[in-house]
Amino acid sequence: MSTDTGIESLTESTFHEALAASSGVVVDFWAPWCGPCRAMAPVLEDVAREAPAGVLVAKVNVDEQSALAARFGVQAIPTLIFFKDGAVVDRMVGAVPKAEIVKRLEALRS
Repeated sequence: MSTDTGIESLTESTFHEALAASSGVVVDFWAPWCGPCRAMAPVLEDVAREAPAGVLVAKVNVDEQSALAARFGVQAIPTLIFFKDGAVVDRMVGAVPKAEIVKRLEALRS
């Protein structure tokens, strides 16, 4: 389910389909009660608006999708996991600057 922010909310049932439909994906594992996660929200909205074609910015609520969080070893939030062609290629933990996210997204295109 995509929102007006350009960020798609993923669930256990939509996760793999979303990965398969995009060449590069960054998934933000977050929770509504997490202060740093809330601070990252506008940054990720900017990234989603500016993302190149074929690159998806998505979120997974760890409270609602704990099995997905466990599958990818998410132990702290926010955690950003970068996927290329369905495989994990990078990860960042904690609130990070937009420039660093964009740099790592660019690496997905090469």
